[in-house]
Amino acid sequence: MQTSDLSDSNQTHYWRPTQRMDPNLYAGDVSQESLFSVQTPEPAHNSSSSVSFSPDRFQPDLHHSPDYTYPSMLETDQAFGGNVDELHVRLSEIEAMLGTDQDYAESFDVSSNWGRNDVNLNSEEYRIMEDIVARGDLKQGLLVCAKAVAENNTVKADLLISMLRPLVSVSGEPIQRLGAYMLEGLVARLSSSGSFIYKGLKCKEPTGGELFSYMLLLYEACPYFKFGYLSANGAIAEATKNEDRIHIIDFQIAQGGQWVTLIQALAARPGGPPSLRITAIDDARNAFARGGGLNIVGQRLKKLAEACKVPFEFNGLVVSGSDIRTEHLQVQPGEALAVNCAFVLHHMPDESVDPQNHRDRLLRLIKSLSPKVVTLVEQEANVNTAKFFHRFQEALSYYSAMFDSIDATLPRDHKDRISVEQHCLAGEIVNILACEGVEREERHEVLAKWKSRFTMAGFSPYPLSSYVNATIKSLLENYCDKYRLEERDGALFLGWMNRDLVSSCAWR
Repeated sequence: MQTSDLSDSNQTHYWRPTQRMDPNLYAGDVSQESLFSVQTPEPAHNSSSSVSFSPDRFQPDLHHSPDYTYPSMLETDQAFGGNVDELHVRLSEIEAMLGTDQDYAESFDVSSNWGRNDVNLNSEEYRIMEDIVARGDLKQGLLVCAKAVAENNTVKADLLISMLRPLVSVSGEPIQRLGAYMLEGLVARLSSSGSFIYKGLKCKEPTGGELFSYMLLLYEACPYFKFGYLSANGAIAEATKNEDRIHIIDFQIAQGGQWVTLIQALAARPGGPPSLRITAIDDARNAFARGGGLNIVGQRLKKLAEACKVPFEFNGLVVSGSDIRTEHLQVQPGEALAVNCAFVLHHMPDESVDPQNHRDRLLRLIKSLSPKVVTLVEQEANVNTAKFFHRFQEALSYYSAMFDSIDATLPRDHKDRISVEQHCLAGEIVNILACEGVEREERHEVLAKWKSRFTMAGFSPYPLSSYVNATIKSLLENYCDKYRLEERDGALFLGWMNRDLVSSCAWR
């Protein structure tokens, strides 16, 4: 997660939506030759038209949370009505509470009586709070603190934040690490004014190579992204297995790595490969992760398709999902259309944010194109329209499982684990807790809600492939046995112990 000193900033920064990165397609320190080396597939030896996927060869895009960035001095000045002195006073108060000289990569170990003078230390409520802290019950303490924030009891919330700080640590147990970021989310929420979010995360901006290494490490440590892209590719391959012309619309292509294994699989089709056309939709802000425009993705995929002898066409479209119109997509008669929506729809504003309800409008637009299949992969969390306290509870449950799963793979003393969690997850957590309205771009919904939206748009479920399901189960054998894969209600769920984390399904 990136912070930007107000005093040094000359640009206005905003939250960036989730980006997907791919270790095979990353335009960083690795040469293009090594990034895009492929093996021409051998001819198929059977008459089946099913497509084969190998989890060992699967190298999809990585799901990248936004860097946490902040407004320019001009914007913050406007947020405070032009009163720069008031802004500096407010920043001084906050910095006094948090400790400006403390490196965020170290444990919070702040001993302060800040705020205690405003609370009756002999009250039953305060004794209960002290007992929670004395027991080290961080989860309960976070919930009590979030409740105070939800009730706008800033005195109590400020006191609890100072009391909970010694219990959190970005290098401790999973709940301590998560608690550090959730506490920062509460601080940012208390300290926000309009578009101004307090610069509470003190992480330095990584270089491109560093960021790539963090994303690759998370990709290898947890199967969530492999699961999502593998299941989506399987559904598309199954729905188009008898088609000679395939058109894929990817609503957030980022690096394009999801399509490497699909192109390779299409090349191995009995009787020869079909022609493939990809329409790549991408917000201009994703160029940051790529190091350039969509032409980079097109050139790499074209090179791969040529090596695999797959007839290929690439069309790049730099536009926000909210601005997509039918004429942008250039759907042609006679081609089998597949639409890919992986880890992207939760960024679309719905009726709770925008009267135009772009989330449902986009689904109706997709349905009007008569696609053979639409794939949906999303985090299984209910934080979109939930009131703040319930949103906090859901985020605590969801990310507790996520941090536990990371802990099972990455040792505590791994030199990059802290950076992985800061740059891949912390910004998402803070956005969920600290932001409202259009500023809150992390708006996850559970599958039941997505099913309702798809059904209202006229879709019906597309059956999942038993072969792909078996392939994913084989993939999970390489991970901790606490991961679980479950098929129910026409969808696949990947979870950690008893908590669903990612769902994947297909529609037509």
